[in-house]
Amino acid sequence: MAKRVPFSSFAVLALLLGGCEPGPHSSSGFRLPEGNAQRGKAAFVAYGCHSCHQVSGVDLPKPTVQPPVPVVLGGVVEQPMTDGYLVTSIIYPSYKLASYPKEQITVNGQSRMPHYADKMTVQELTDIVAFLQAQYVIRRATPEYGLR
Repeated sequence: MAKRVPFSSFAVLALLLGGCEPGPHSSSGFRLPEGNAQRGKAAFVAYGCHSCHQVSGVDLPKPTVQPPVPVVLGGVVEQPMTDGYLVTSIIYPSYKLASYPKEQITVNGQSRMPHYADKMTVQELTDIVAFLQAQYVIRRATPEYGLR
């Protein structure tokens, strides 16, 4: 005789699996409306972000801040950058510091980067995130199986 599984068990399983969507716009996290990468690049320059950060593969004026900031944006990554991570990094950069030597990226334990929460519009923030998202290339790590 087959054992009956309650419908509620399937519903819970569906909810759990539905939240596992990978990618920068994961339904399990924060979601921004569509941004405009071209406007985002212009806002990135207008706010002077390029004076501290290089963006991999993008022709921008060279950073001028001293000492230099080692945080290069864009390029090849193994995990997608989420919209939520990028937004948080822009409006509250001290929340989760990048994994660089602390003396290169902090002053008195806080990020050297200014907080932009009260300096930019939501549209500008959305566009900057769209610009940055367009610069990341996801290359999943390939497991090594000991074959040589």
